[in-house]
Amino acid sequence: MAITVREISKMTPEQVDQLFRKGEVGQIPDGKADGTAIVWPGSPLEPMVEKLIQNLAWQGKIVHASAHALKNRILPLGVPAIAADVYCGRSWFDGDDCIVLDYSKRSLVARWVRDEIRRVAPGLYLGLVYLGRTRLIYFTLQFTV
Repeated sequence: MAITVREISKMTPEQVDQLFRKGEVGQIPDGKADGTAIVWPGSPLEPMVEKLIQNLAWQGKIVHASAHALKNRILPLGVPAIAADVYCGRSWFDGDDCIVLDYSKRSLVARWVRDEIRRVAPGLYLGLVYLGRTRLIYFTLQFTV
């Protein structure tokens, strides 16, 4: 049985790290993905924090695989904004391959942000967010399969 976003949210940070390590790179995903920011996995406050972020700030991403680019869906209306380059590269987390979401050349507001994603279930990607070289939070992207 495939893992779900809810199950990832309930894991400990160590378990989420292990899931990311086991994730697959594969091809760059394509299309609209619903996103969930995971700030404190395993915490009883996590579901409330996820909903707050989803309702006010970030709903996911729109990935254009052929163009190696994406835009985030932000604010309550899901406005496409904050662009990034998308490519395969080495993870800062473990040195293995991952899909990099690199904001450094396309975004003034997020130019110090780097995301890394790996597929952990059909259509479900687990991500790590870095500010500079500091890892901040996790997130998921659920694409329609």
